[in-house]
Amino acid sequence: MTGSEDLPQGEEKARRVRGMFDAIAGRYDLVNRVMTFGMDVGWRRRAVRELRLPGGALVVDLACGTGDLCSELRRNGYRAVGFDFSHGMLAEATTDAPLVEADVLRLPVRDASADGATCGFALRNVIDLGAFFEELGRVVRGGGRIALLEASEPEGPVMRAGHNMYFRRVVPVIGGVLSDREAYRYLPRSMEYLPQPPELLALLRGSGFPDAERLPLSGGIAQLLVGTRG
Repeated sequence: MTGSEDLPQGEEKARRVRGMFDAIAGRYDLVNRVMTFGMDVGWRRRAVRELRLPGGALVVDLACGTGDLCSELRRNGYRAVGFDFSHGMLAEATTDAPLVEADVLRLPVRDASADGATCGFALRNVIDLGAFFEELGRVVRGGGRIALLEASEPEGPVMRAGHNMYFRRVVPVIGGVLSDREAYRYLPRSMEYLPQPPELLALLRGSGFPDAERLPLSGGIAQLLVGTRG
């Protein structure tokens, strides 16, 4: 990863991330809608469409937060179960899907027991991305599908410059007005934890998803990683 030395690592990162999401849970969905101009709703819909699983398939939503992806999964005829280690986020959940307080690196789920898995904007918050992908490979059955949403940076220099200005300067102001400024200063900086796309795809392919591909969304300000369990 390319994370700066002053960003928390290991168990300290886990402790701080859990505390941060507990603290901002009450207004997390509102801030997401405002700072993405509502585009996050469409991104989740795209992620669920990319699963392409039969009706009634069991999909685990990892780092589910307040359950937005779980609700989208249920609207599309899937059985959804959400997992998150932030008690505060689960307490604010608005979904009817069952939710479990658990570490997504150590899921209380049997091997090959899920037909699919989703994750929304949490890859940069886990302490070991390789271990997270290995856990995906463990719980998703052969032929199952994954759809992982994450923030991204546009490739074009002009759009990238504008995006960086907005993400690093404007988003903390929005977060400060609506929620917690320090949390929304950290979230843009946490992009530094993410490997570059080729490394992300290599990790996924090595974890049992040989056809993993990356789909840029909205000009590249978000990305969707999809793949089929081999």
